[in-house]
Amino acid sequence: MRAIRVASAALLGLTALGLTAPAAHARGDETGFQGTVLPRTIPAGGQVTLHAVGCATDVRISSGIFEDVVIRKGESHAKAVVDRDVEAGASYEIRFHCGTFWRTSDVTVAGGRPSRPPTPAPIVPSRGAHAGEGGTAAGFDLRETGLGVLLVTGSVGAAYLLSRRRTGDDGA
Repeated sequence: MRAIRVASAALLGLTALGLTAPAAHARGDETGFQGTVLPRTIPAGGQVTLHAVGCATDVRISSGIFEDVVIRKGESHAKAVVDRDVEAGASYEIRFHCGTFWRTSDVTVAGGRPSRPPTPAPIVPSRGAHAGEGGTAAGFDLRETGLGVLLVTGSVGAAYLLSRRRTGDDGA
């Protein structure tokens, strides 16, 4: 009988711990995947430079104003030509897909059509690997940690009180 009580208390404690872990992880993806479009305002028929960093796979880029583009693994940019028949003054969403992650960026189409091809935007190098936060202290939030400790302590305390042998209930 005691083994069942101990197992129940352990299961309750593990359940409380398991329920607090996803909340701490849900703060956001830590992939560092970023997608940008340069320039942000472009005339119809103009050329945009698409940048994507922080993805370990191919990045697929789609929008309603140009053909789908793929930035291959190991590369950081690609170019796309905006369709000539897009609405001037409208804002369009550009979607960057990296596996299961995605980012969006907006582009505004300026009025008029270009008389000559636009000058390509300068290539902006990535800022390199994000490092220096390592270990378990990265993203340390005292409030979330305190809440987790309080929940685990409360569940262990409740399990202990429920599993204690009560004298007088069973007549022993």
